[in-house]
Amino acid sequence: AIEYFSIIFEILFGVAKRVLPFLAVLAIIIASFAHAFFLLLHPENLLDSLKAQNPNDPNNPWTLSNTYNQVNENGNETLIIQVPSENTNLFYSYPTSLLATYLFLIGNQNSFSSWSPKPTIENAILFILMIVFSFIIVIYLMNLIIGLLGDEIKKNNDEALYYVQKAKIIAEIELFYLLPHQRRWRTWFPEVIYYSVSVEKARKYIREEIKEGKWKKDDWPEMKHKILKLISMDDTIVNQAV
Repeated sequence: AIEYFSIIFEILFGVAKRVLPFLAVLAIIIASFAHAFFLLLHPENLLDSLKAQNPNDPNNPWTLSNTYNQVNENGNETLIIQVPSENTNLFYSYPTSLLATYLFLIGNQNSFSSWSPKPTIENAILFILMIVFSFIIVIYLMNLIIGLLGDEIKKNNDEALYYVQKAKIIAEIELFYLLPHQRRWRTWFPEVIYYSVSVEKARKYIREEIKEGKWKKDDWPEMKHKILKLISMDDTIVNQAV
């Protein structure tokens, strides 16, 4: 019922209702890409990939870990492999694949940094998926949702929405919180309510109603005729009404 907060809440809820279907489609697309990345990059041994080394599996965490060559005093080299963690390959399960895809959405590409751009079929498919994901989600849909949010904020940032919300609150109070004898008080519920309006605003409103086909001549014809006469509406415009 407070004007300042009412407009803010109306913007929040109005934008949420408009964007919710769009977010549902976005979530389905992200889930689809996460499933594709999971099928492409998961290790062969899903249950115990951190303990079982498999050099033939390019997605095994031990294969993806950093390697170091240590040279001793005699010139002999020793290969040292960094012990992998669960973050080495986040695509070992579908939930973590969803997390990695979301991180990629917000610009964090560390989940894909373990795969070097070698000329293999798996890497080619991976980079094609990353390019398609970047174009469809990051570039196209994200900019689309930003523009949609801007339009909805402009549409809902209107003082009239505050009066609509206030009218709903008053109607709820009248229906559920008043006693029967209170509803019969003429000081609260007069038979006639006088309303002052600008002539220009009234003409603009009537023109819009006629244009949209909502101004019916048969509804309250005598009252409408008096109103049109008072605001000096052009007969040619009024005759366009159904």
